[in-house]
Order: sequence, then C-alpha cells, then structure tokens
Amino acid sequence: MIMLHRHRISLLITATRIIVSNPLQFTSAYTKLPSTTMTRRLNTTKSVARTALDEMSTDGSFKRVDAAWRNKISKEPGSMFPPEKGRYHLYVAYACPWAHRTLMTRAIKGLEDIISVTVVMPVWQKTKPDDPIDRHNGWVFANKSGKALKNTAGLGGPFPASYPSNEADPIFNAKSVREIYEISGDKDGKYTVPILFDKKSQTIVSNESSEIIQMLNSQFDEYATSPDIDLEPQDLREAMQSVDSWIYPNLNNGVYRCGFAKSQEAYNAAIDDLTAAFDRVEEILSRQRFIAGDQFTLSDIRLFVTLLRFDEVYVVYFKTNTRSVANSPNLLNYCREIYQMPGVAETVDMHQIKEHYFCSHPDLNKLSIVPRGPDFERMLNERHNRGALGKRPKISVSDEEKD
Repeated sequence: MIMLHRHRISLLITATRIIVSNPLQFTSAYTKLPSTTMTRRLNTTKSVARTALDEMSTDGSFKRVDAAWRNKISKEPGSMFPPEKGRYHLYVAYACPWAHRTLMTRAIKGLEDIISVTVVMPVWQKTKPDDPIDRHNGWVFANKSGKALKNTAGLGGPFPASYPSNEADPIFNAKSVREIYEISGDKDGKYTVPILFDKKSQTIVSNESSEIIQMLNSQFDEYATSPDIDLEPQDLREAMQSVDSWIYPNLNNGVYRCGFAKSQEAYNAAIDDLTAAFDRVEEILSRQRFIAGDQFTLSDIRLFVTLLRFDEVYVVYFKTNTRSVANSPNLLNYCREIYQMPGVAETVDMHQIKEHYFCSHPDLNKLSIVPRGPDFERMLNERHNRGALGKRPKISVSDEEKD
C-alpha cells in the first residue's frame, strides 16, 4: 500500500541508532526510497491497538490504512540497512496474502538460506490475555507445550497451539506479533504481517509487502541462488504499475472491501468493482501469458496470492460469489502454471489459510466452522495450457514444462 502524502520524520533512536529528519514522498509501489533514511509514520501519542476490521468509514465501507514502517534495504553506500546474509528475518503467516507475497519472492529468488523466517499460528488470539481491558486480537506464535485453543469468543475449535511448520519466536521469545512491534517502539497500533526485521539493530525495517518484495528481488542478488531472475524488469515496470493500480484496489483489497462491508451500499460498490476487475484479468490472460506481459513478475505474485484464496475462502466468507477461478479457464490455467513453478507450492498451506479466515473473526463466523471447499489445490496440480501464449518463463534450470 502506498503513502501518497509527504511526511517529515524525526526519530530519536537509542544505542546504535541515530537521529534522522527527512521529508519523503511516496508516489507509487516503484518509488525509489532514500537508502540512508529511516522512514516510519509516527503518531505523537500511542494509538489504541487495532486490526483491519476497525478501519471502516461512516458509510460502512472498508478503508485500509497504509503500512507504517517503510524503510529500505539498499546496496547504496551509507545505507542504514545494507543487504547481508543472515541479518534479516521475516515474520509471516501462511494465511495472509500480503505475507505470502514475501514467501513466494524469497523462494523464487533462492533466498531461503539468506533471510530466515518464522511462521505464526493461523487463528488469532488475544494478544494481551491477562489484561481484561485490552480487546485486541491478532497473530500469535506457536507454543509446542500449549493447550488447545478456541476462537477469541471462546467458541469453536479446538485449535492446536502449534503445527510442525509453525515455531516460537526465535529472537525475543515473544508470544505475539504485537510484542515485536512494541519492542521496536511502534506508535501506530496495527500489528500486521509480514514484518521484515533487522536482527542487528533490533528493529522493524518494513511491514509493507509491496516494498519488501521489491527489496528481495533486487538487493540480495549477490547471495541469491537465482540472481538472474528479475521479477521487476525495467522494460515492464510501466505495465506493472498500470495493472497494479487497478488490481490492488479492486481485487487484492477488493475482496476485503466486500467481506468487511457494513452496509449493503458499500458491499454493492465493492462487488461491482471486483467483478469488473476479475473479468478484465480473465480477458488479459486470454491473450498474454502473464498479467504485465510475457514475463513472470512481481505483479503476478501480487495477483496469484489473491486468486489462490478466492474459491476456497473469499467466495464464501467475503461474499465474492459473482465469479470463480475454477470457472474461469484463463485464470485457472494461469494459477496452475504459477503454482507449479519450483518452490511456490511449498509456500502454500491451504489448511492454515482456511483456518485463519474462518476462525479468526467471530463477528463473521461465530462458531468457526470451516467449509470443506472445492479442493482448489488439487485443481492446481493438473496440467496447464499457458505455453501456447508465448515462451515459457525462466524460473529455474530444474523447472520442467507442464504443458
């Protein structure tokens, strides 16, 4: 998500940190950020803890607030956050589409041994369980010795306190993602994933997924096992900006606008926008292999993570039932090709995706009953037909044609 206004930032950072003051303007997802500046949106007073469910307008429409931490890892001289092996850590959730973007980019670039990762548990819990006044619910870490859980209304489940792929926080032994933000001195109050964390300076670098995936694509090539893969090629950046500009509000965020709408009018506007955008994507993919052209890019990652969740979750939970990926031949085969790229399927955990959405919001699903669904992952393992639209993308020398 993009900051569209100018900030003047003045931070006092203790110990190894410095005071910086610099006005920044963010014009698009591809704006170059000064590498020597720590950028973060600060409030003068600490905000009340909140989630996306609290970001509503008076007409009942969902209005997502921009991410607060917007620093940059850069190879430029003097960078506060230079690329280094083992220095940075990702906090993610398999369930979260924004976090999934970073997992996919990390896998495709071959950065698994360079940037460590911790996956949080899918079902939100109270982040201050011992404080009866604090009502915030959010992401928590696995607890292998913990008891089975219910949803935040005390219903549903039981949900395990850990899964084999989910671990405790390895840096602070924090119990929740909220604690990572508070340790970092956050003043914003929205405790989201992904988090790109700097273990050396013990602070959050960024929690804006669109900018994190740019960094992973461009700043770690000297360490990556696939440095020749460029997911943001210069000749496609204009096309990428163009498709991102309408896919984000109408599809990526559009599903949330439908699902979190609190008035019929707000839902009607959101579902109209989503349906038109869905049809537009289906038409584009009827004549070109990928969303920005004939090369796989970050824009495809941004689109895929929404489409992956569409039929299993959004059609039911967010009432986006005017369309279906399974019934859209171009979109379905497009998703098959991406899912079958090396490393991508390993970033998908449909069980945790569904468990998060259907069990984390008692206001929307009181008893946390999870629908069985169409087994969309099974469909993704079938052969695709995208090779007819152009030369196949170079993702890995070990990749095999699936046509």
